[in-house]
Amino acid sequence: MEYTGDMKHSRLERILVGILLVIAGGVVLHAPLSVWLGTLWPEYTDYIKAWKELLMGAALVVLLIEAVRHKAIKKLLADRLLQLAIGYAGLHFVMLALFRGEPAAIGAGLLIDLRYVFYFALVYATIRLFPGYRRAFVWTFSVGAAVVLVFSLLQLYVLPKDILANIGYSKQTIAPYLTVDENPDFVRINSTLRGPNPLGAYVVIVIGLLTAAAIRWRKMNTNGWLIVGGILLASVLTLTASHSRSSVIGALTAVAVVAFVAMAAKYRAKIVLGGVAFVLLVAGGLYALRNDPFVATVVLHDSPETGAMVDSNTGHWESLVDGTKRMISQPLGAGIGSTGSASLKSDAPLIIENQYLLIAHEVGWAGLALFVWLFVEILRRLYVHRKSVLALGVFGSGFGLAVIGILLPVWADDTVSIVWWGLAGVATSHLNIEDRTRLQKRKQERKKKDA
Repeated sequence: MEYTGDMKHSRLERILVGILLVIAGGVVLHAPLSVWLGTLWPEYTDYIKAWKELLMGAALVVLLIEAVRHKAIKKLLADRLLQLAIGYAGLHFVMLALFRGEPAAIGAGLLIDLRYVFYFALVYATIRLFPGYRRAFVWTFSVGAAVVLVFSLLQLYVLPKDILANIGYSKQTIAPYLTVDENPDFVRINSTLRGPNPLGAYVVIVIGLLTAAAIRWRKMNTNGWLIVGGILLASVLTLTASHSRSSVIGALTAVAVVAFVAMAAKYRAKIVLGGVAFVLLVAGGLYALRNDPFVATVVLHDSPETGAMVDSNTGHWESLVDGTKRMISQPLGAGIGSTGSASLKSDAPLIIENQYLLIAHEVGWAGLALFVWLFVEILRRLYVHRKSVLALGVFGSGFGLAVIGILLPVWADDTVSIVWWGLAGVATSHLNIEDRTRLQKRKQERKKKDA
């Protein structure tokens, strides 16, 4: 592949990176902006919601032009990650020929299923072509995290709970806030995401990265520790205010994975034993306090006042059982847009609260196998570069989000999926030895020429 990190940036190169950075930074504001603009121009709501996907289409055109110009098409297509991403996307279009459905549901299903894989491929290929932009992406994602956390704290301590209703949030768009099993004493905030569960999942990414930074940069000065500690405190407060049980489990998973991978081998047995002891201690504590109003409502979702009327535990279990039965009986799946929010645009809406069963329902066993292969390959490459804070943090949070996916369709949320897969694209795009040697050689030749 011809890398151009040492060459003068072309206009198309800057346009390509600019588009991808706009998506990376703007996606954390997608929910409030799309709701607000949708109330102003309701006839264009679908186009407003699809701004990211439209920009990705434009980015693809520019990327192909740049790849051809740098004679990199062949090497990009030889990359296993891109092959798997293309194969997974291609299978979706094959499914269009096998199953019919409502055009609106199919269109929504394609966007929901593929946008984060598409964005990953765009970022990954772009950084492979132009490695000098890696830091720009990291800073953009960091600013986005700051926006989410700051607004979370404002919602939690300063702003009225229904503040988002002023820009169009409602039961018809996005609820300005939710409660735990309809108990008004336990409010669940959204921040700038689409709901409390996506907010909690987003914080898992942040906590994974902070844990990696604390371990890898443990020799940083006092100011560094204050910054990391402050962001971590804001993240924990936000996670707590989301009341997302799956996200708490995901965050603990992310921290445990990062610690296990980063620590020396002699400490790993202690980490495992400590983790087991912690789980047993928490389980015992919850059992002992099962009749406490807070534990019964927030943790167990079995409040004496509302638990009998609204039981989310039963809903999760029934969805899991139903989704499993459907997967077993439909090896080819049921078609694009047949489940999730996309299916609400059809005559047969179906909600499956499990990311993996959702994928199997739409693209069958083959689609699920391809997705798992792609995800595992990404994790493998992140592990290879685990000495990097970014790679280690994304690796750990990937495990956390994978756990959340057992309980919720975690990748269906555009902000969570685009942020994690975008960061994964940056972190896995490290140059290999051959490419790094070639780039260094070209820099030396250029210096000699300039001299």
